[in-house]
Amino acid sequence: MEKILLVDDREDNLFSIETILEQDGYSFVKATSGRHALKILLKEFDFALILMDVKMPNLNGFETAALIYEREKLRHIPIIFITANNYGDENIFKGYKAGAVDYIYKPINPELLRAKVGVFIDLYKKTHRLVAQEQKLMASNENLAREIEERIKSEEQVINLNTRLLENIQQLKTTNEELDRFAFIASHDLQEPLRKIRTFSDILINRHIDSLEPKAGEYLQKIERSAKRMQSLIDDILSFSRFSQTIDVFTDCNLNEVLNEVLSDLEVVIKEKKAVIKSELLPIVNVIPGMISQLMLNLVSNGLKFCNKEVTPKINITCKKIKGKQIPHVTEGMEGQLFYAITVSDNGMGFEEQYSEHIFMIFKRLHSNSDIEGTGIGLAICKKIAERHNGFMYAKSVINKGSDFTFALPVN
Repeated sequence: MEKILLVDDREDNLFSIETILEQDGYSFVKATSGRHALKILLKEFDFALILMDVKMPNLNGFETAALIYEREKLRHIPIIFITANNYGDENIFKGYKAGAVDYIYKPINPELLRAKVGVFIDLYKKTHRLVAQEQKLMASNENLAREIEERIKSEEQVINLNTRLLENIQQLKTTNEELDRFAFIASHDLQEPLRKIRTFSDILINRHIDSLEPKAGEYLQKIERSAKRMQSLIDDILSFSRFSQTIDVFTDCNLNEVLNEVLSDLEVVIKEKKAVIKSELLPIVNVIPGMISQLMLNLVSNGLKFCNKEVTPKINITCKKIKGKQIPHVTEGMEGQLFYAITVSDNGMGFEEQYSEHIFMIFKRLHSNSDIEGTGIGLAICKKIAERHNGFMYAKSVINKGSDFTFALPVN
């Protein structure tokens, strides 16, 4: 709120001016003499304007103005003299010389007073904005100067840091490749002993189950189930690690044909669960066909796997064109790019929305139900496949109402 100093030896004049201007929302400080005004200005100097009567005892308006402008901190405050007399050009010049910026003659015209005060208040606001901008600019210039000085001093350090960073990147790349090879080799080498465990377990179950104690037979079946789950886990780890070693061979692929092959592979499960699967017409896209086939297989089989008991599984596959800005956490610079957003929707168990990012982490399972098979790698593979195609993978869900899994592939 802008402050105005009102100076007049008559209380009724001060009240009259305040009444005219108060509707404009100003803050007022009143002085009943020139000396009183000077005392106020010793402590306060953030006034936008001074309205001062010329004819006052002891110190008149001209003398008070001259004393005010002797102080550096007060020279920016404009003064409008209020007078009932026309002093002539010489005295008016004297007033301007003392620091006046304008005159208002009594009897005061309210509209004229408000208009003139409004002009100077607006000028005050603009001046303050300019000062603030100037201070910001000066601060920015100082910061920039310090930054340039620091950059010059640390130029050699930056070069050394970049060199070390490049070395670290190369080392990290080598380490990742070694980890991928290790995962592939380790998983591959686990296959043989696991195969023997499953083989001899099958022999014991099929040939000798009747000769064993009931508890022993139960333990044997648990061994078989655990071995089977270990086999699935190894297969998924192998699939996950292969993505870093395969050569990208992109080709135009009809996703309708890919989906038909996936549904053919899942035909037995679909019939067992009496699932209803519907699909819109899907596009032809430039992809790595084997990877996209695995992605769609994982999503459809998840819809069948995580269904609610006593509810017929329903899976809908839809496709629409969207812009990158509609994709959650889209990479910067891809907001305007066009994507095919292919969504696999189900009416299954669903999950809490807060876990929509966690489900794509390797080994992350939200459902601990032991009746549901899974290794927690399938969706991590899906995300990796989407990213391999410069695309994105995301999901949304409602508990016990179903989930929507979307993979977005670039149109071009």
